[in-house]
Formats: sequence, C-alpha cells, structure tokens
Amino acid sequence: MKYLTDILQEVKPVETRGPANPAIQHLAFDSRKVSKGTLFFAIRGTQVDGHDFIEAAIQKGATAIICEIFPSNLQNEITYIRVKNPASSMGIAASNFYDNPSKKLDLLGITGTNGKTTTATLLFNLFKSLGYKVGLLSTILYKIDNEYVEATHTTPNSIRINELLNQMVEAGCAYAFMEVSSHAIDQERISGLTFSGGVFTNLTHDHLDYHTTFKEYLTAKKKFFDHLPATAFALSNTDDKNGKVMLQNTKASKYFYSLKTVAEFKGRIIENHFDGLQMNIGYHELFTLLPGVFNAYNILAVYGTAVLLNQDDEEILSGISQLRGAEGRFETLQSKTGITAFVDYAHTPDALENVLKTINSLRTFNEKLITVVGAGGDRDKTKRPKMAKIVSMLSDSIILTSDNPRTEDPEQIIADMLAGIDPAKKNKTMLITNRKEAIKTAFNLANPGDLILVAGKGHEKYQEINGVKHPFDDKKVIMELFEIE
Repeated sequence: MKYLTDILQEVKPVETRGPANPAIQHLAFDSRKVSKGTLFFAIRGTQVDGHDFIEAAIQKGATAIICEIFPSNLQNEITYIRVKNPASSMGIAASNFYDNPSKKLDLLGITGTNGKTTTATLLFNLFKSLGYKVGLLSTILYKIDNEYVEATHTTPNSIRINELLNQMVEAGCAYAFMEVSSHAIDQERISGLTFSGGVFTNLTHDHLDYHTTFKEYLTAKKKFFDHLPATAFALSNTDDKNGKVMLQNTKASKYFYSLKTVAEFKGRIIENHFDGLQMNIGYHELFTLLPGVFNAYNILAVYGTAVLLNQDDEEILSGISQLRGAEGRFETLQSKTGITAFVDYAHTPDALENVLKTINSLRTFNEKLITVVGAGGDRDKTKRPKMAKIVSMLSDSIILTSDNPRTEDPEQIIADMLAGIDPAKKNKTMLITNRKEAIKTAFNLANPGDLILVAGKGHEKYQEINGVKHPFDDKKVIMELFEIE
C-alpha cells in the first residue's frame, strides 16, 4: 500500500478536490478492473472516454480519480485530481507505485517499422548467453528471465509495463529489452520510464490508419529519442533516410550503424545464403545463422547495443554466431520432397519487399517462388495495393488471401490488394479467401525445389474475424502439409 502523494511525485495537478492523501492499493484505467482502494485514471481513448466510467469506478471501490475534467457530481469522500494529460500522469504514477523499476535495471527501447521484434529477441538471447538474467517485452511474448508471459500488445499499458519491470527486478534481471511502438509513444505508455538506451531500426509505410500521415508517424517515433536522458545512448541506422533525423534533438549520446557508409558500427556482407550470413563488423569476421540483408542490419544493431552496454567484444561476436531469429520472422521449413517454405510476419510494403528480395537474392531462378499474402482489416487501406504490387513484381505466382479481416469483408480487402497488380500480372494471381486453402493450394502448385512464402501473420496463433480470435497458425498448417512432426 502507498499513499497518493508518494504516487503522484512529479505529476503536476491543475486542481485537487477531496481528502488530501488517501491510501492507494491498486491502479486502474479500466473500470472493470477497479477494486477497493484503487486510483482510477480517466483517459480519453480512440474508442471510449474514461471520463464516462468515473461513476462506475467509484461504485467498485475507487478512492481517487485522475481526470482531465472534473465530473459534475463530486463525492466528498473521493479525491479528484485534475491534470492536463491523464495518460502521461498514469505512466509516472505507475513508475512511482512500483518504486521506479526502470531505474533499477538497464532498460533498452527498440523502435522502428521493421526489425523491432527480431532485434529485441536477439538482444535478450545474447545477454542470456552472456550469463545475465534478462527481461523481454516484445510483440510475441514477455519474458522474465526464464518465465514466459503471453503478450497482448506490441507495447502494454504503462501500469502493466511497470508491473512486469518490477517482476524483472525482483527476479534479479540486470537488463530489459523492450519493443517501443509508435502507438505506445503517442499514447504515453512509456511515460515515466527511464531508458538506458534506444535503438532505431528503420521507418517505412505503416500505421497510417492511426497516425494519418507519414510525418505524424515519424514524429511519434522521434519523440522517443527526444525524451531520452543525457545519461542514455541513442543508436540509429544511418542507411535509413530518417536515421539521422531521429536523433536530431536527443540529449543522449549518438551512435550509428551502417552497411553502406562510415559509422561507429560498420558492417559488410561477404556471403549471404539461406542458412545464414558471413559478414564483417569492423575488423571482425562473423558467421551468423540469420540470412538476409535485413538481418545484417539487425545484427549490427545488436552488436552496437551490446558494445555500448560495455560487453566484451569477443564474447558478443561468439554469442551472436549462435543466435537464431524470432518466431515467425523468416522461419524456414523444408518438406521431404525438397519444397522450402518461409513463414514471415511481413505485413507492410517495405517488409514484404525486404523478405522477397532476400529470397530472390539467394535463389537460382530454376525454381518457382509462390507467395501467399493478405492484409489486415480495420487498418491502413492505402498499403494494400502497394503490398500486392510488390508481391506481383517479385514472385512467380501470387495467392491473395485473408489475413486478420477483423470487422471487414475479407473479399473486399483482397479486391483492394488486387487493384495494385498490373493487369499483365493478374494471370499469375489467384484469389483464395480461406487462408488454410490458400496455403494448401501453394503446396499443391509447388514442385520439388520450389519456394513458398507465407507472409503477414508470422508468430500469430489466431485469425481475428468479427471480434473473435479463431485458432490459426501458418507454421502449423505448413508442418502438417510437409508432414513434419
């Protein structure tokens, strides 16, 4: 139990009404999760306004309310705190409630469009191999050293983040690696956290359903680096055209990584195969089990981060050479007949182009490349034709199918994608709404030696249709078709 004044350190109230310093046992911004002694945060969301649930929260036991506007009915026994930004206040309060766990370990944030999950996961696995207890907050899952916790969002809410970080501290973790999404930055979910470093991977077309313009998307990402403390480091991909822009206003120490130009962490690809990369990093030569140019960038980000965290150079390189990628990120499966399938989370034009260019750079072109892909519903529609156009240009055969249609008609989503394909290339395009049937058709079309890319869902174990998540796993479907146990 803590008292309100302790929790609200560094929060600047505009006005306070009611009892001065009540005891607080819980924090919540969802009225359904309120119990006796809760500090409730009334936050305006994209779908609902928490101010509408203040009364419900009080009825369930809330003793204090943080809000932007006082309700018309103020109850004498309840403490009301009016602030300019309840979401930011919640992050600060959550950090204080859990005794600022982000200050008790080294918290590293990884942001960008593509590569966040792989980079965060590789860092987690590398530091585990170096002998540390480590935490991970990723799209796929949360890890508290050896304990697995299923992830629900790319970046959880600020209360949950601090709860998990506190558990990491209690478990003895020295480091925590965290994906930081643009939504999380914009919605103040990382408010109140102290980062030891931040990594920028790249910036391409994504989430424009939420941010509206690319400039807004860029600004959201940049805000993360703008708020890093002077004690932190900022590591950025200088080969991305926005790599230097990201660090323009940061107080943190600036470092860059690159495959193309001079940088503190410079890499060069020597050989690139389906089974891995041989590359130079500075004066060191390294073989890694991760193929593709995009993975060369991920490896440079991992190497640079580890060096900036004062790890031994030789041990870092030795550890990286043993690393494998994150689940659903360019995962390779082989049938008994010699068909190779790739499962990848690529769901943006740039990510699809990267993975297809990687496959094409490694193939002989005596084999056929069949790509199965869809696009998510209730998300940015403008990327659908772009995705399909890229797939049609870089594949021999295309099967457009359903991804997570959510509340949209999957056939309409497919029609939106089809609009991006040149009429001359439509003869090599099939439309199969049922995703399992689409994957099965790709398998039936493939001959020994051919390649199949199943893109868009990667690690996901469900397909979301009209608000219901149905069990579905691309990798599992392929393993059944390939008769892999």
